[in-house]
Amino acid sequence: MALFSSNAFNSLVLMLSLSIILILLPSSFASNKWGIPQSDVDLLEFPLNLEYLEAEFFLWGSLGYGLDNVAPELTGNGPEPIGAKIAKLSPFVRDVVEQFAFQEVGHLRAIKSTVPGFPRPLLNISSESFATVINSAFGRTLKPPFDPYANDINYLIASYVIPYVGLTGYVGANPNLQSPAAKRLVAGLLGVESGQDAVIRALLFEKAYVQVKPYGITVAEFTDRISNLRNKLGHAGLKDEGIMVKPSEGAEGRISGNVLAGDKDSLSFGRTPEEILRIVYGSGNESKPGGFYPKGAEGRIASHILD
Repeated sequence: MALFSSNAFNSLVLMLSLSIILILLPSSFASNKWGIPQSDVDLLEFPLNLEYLEAEFFLWGSLGYGLDNVAPELTGNGPEPIGAKIAKLSPFVRDVVEQFAFQEVGHLRAIKSTVPGFPRPLLNISSESFATVINSAFGRTLKPPFDPYANDINYLIASYVIPYVGLTGYVGANPNLQSPAAKRLVAGLLGVESGQDAVIRALLFEKAYVQVKPYGITVAEFTDRISNLRNKLGHAGLKDEGIMVKPSEGAEGRISGNVLAGDKDSLSFGRTPEEILRIVYGSGNESKPGGFYPKGAEGRIASHILD
């Protein structure tokens, strides 16, 4: 008589095979409902730092209040941002910014529905914080200090400082993602972040040669100086361009208008988490917090760099 029936033998083989697979499965895979590897979890959590920043800046700028009023469940009881206030915007620009604001709330919810996430970090979105960025971009102290909340143009210039950095982060993360769930999420986030950046750049491009009062400096030069600063702080070469460039540096080397930034093939630039931290800290050093993040960014990637 056979010791095992055919069905019993097949079941035993299946169980042994599954055991071997589980043993050999990379330890990087996290035990979550999505089956997302830990490396993907880290890469998805890191941009929460930028999404929190954008959400608060756009909410406060357009509505005069932030996440604590709109979606307190997403804050994780993190500290309220420093220096946030409503901006003096025209009805049209206010409407655009408010749309951005609620889009960012959706982004936060989408990420935190996929990975554990972390509470809102301490953010400094005060006039002084933006003035410091602008002073660094020009290599001198502007007088009076640049106020991002003063009017449409100032607010759009300040907005130019933020979303593009997150956009490049998503582009940089994409090749390193392993799971389909993570790739789908990043693709969706990147599409809307790119759209926001395009709208901001288009609105500024329309005013490219308008002088920003009272400095007598054109909008185009502001964007050029900010982009140069980000390239300098990132320590990774050219990954940023203003809204006007030399014709030889524009699309196909044939045009000076640069409403969308891209490489020689008009593909988006990508940045690593380290590059992003160097920029948003304003220090050029990924382990030296400051700028928009007085106490540093959150998540395993940022925390590991700070340790």
